[in-house]
Amino acid sequence: MTPENDNFDKILEQLVASTRSPRGRFSAKNSWKILERRISPTSGKIKLLRIAGSVAASILICLASWYTYDYIQSGTIQTISTLAEIRDITLPDQSVVTLNRYSTLSFPSRFRGAKREVRLTGEAYFDVEKDTRHPFIVKAESVNVQVLGTQFNVEAYPEDPEIKTTLIEGSVAVSIPEENRRIVLSPNESAIYNRLQKSLQHEINPKSNNDIVWRNGHFLFDYLPLQEITRQLSHAFNIKIEITDPELRNYHIRANFTNGESLEEMLELLKEAGNFNYTITNNTIIINTKF
Repeated sequence: MTPENDNFDKILEQLVASTRSPRGRFSAKNSWKILERRISPTSGKIKLLRIAGSVAASILICLASWYTYDYIQSGTIQTISTLAEIRDITLPDQSVVTLNRYSTLSFPSRFRGAKREVRLTGEAYFDVEKDTRHPFIVKAESVNVQVLGTQFNVEAYPEDPEIKTTLIEGSVAVSIPEENRRIVLSPNESAIYNRLQKSLQHEINPKSNNDIVWRNGHFLFDYLPLQEITRQLSHAFNIKIEITDPELRNYHIRANFTNGESLEEMLELLKEAGNFNYTITNNTIIINTKF
């Protein structure tokens, strides 16, 4: 049997399997005999080549359709937003992202190409699967955070003047492409980008684990200024908080709240430590000095 006939046998067997024909009735061996009787010696080779060509074209069309579908699917962008909950998200590469309250993460249905890229608004903790051939990039407005595989926290709420990246484990590079600035972080270090001043600062952060206690719904304020405490509470409960006295903003307080306390319960305890009063008007909390 010639190579052309052998290839055609394989095609016939595939067609038989796909159409569920009765056992043995349309096998390659039997079907070949039927074709030989129906095809004249002079035109048989041409007709067989036409048939084989048609089958090959059909296969190519199916493959092209599949690759087109696969390409379109991989280009689909998923966007996940949280409200008052903290949510874990598993990305297509099996990296895990913990998304804080009132935050948004966008990522493709499938990572393709030379890099794995996601976009963040708000705050998230990343535990990235290592892949040296495909760097993982978090885009947070003007800031790019690039890693190969590591654990880090990015805080980029649009209302805040700063975007903060804190490294827990591994290594990351924080860059501002438009300004050609770049900082490489080691564990327990932070990069802070000031939106207004367009400055990128490198800071040692020995208490970096304090930056990620929010993953369990906790609030740990380790002698933080009241302004920073109210900023965190404002994002966590999606409410505006204003401090009227400038001196009160820098008043440092130490407090620890576990998951479950309401904002009002926290403020009641904080006001005793910070010597202030507060009122709630039109979904805004006003903090005043206690006289």
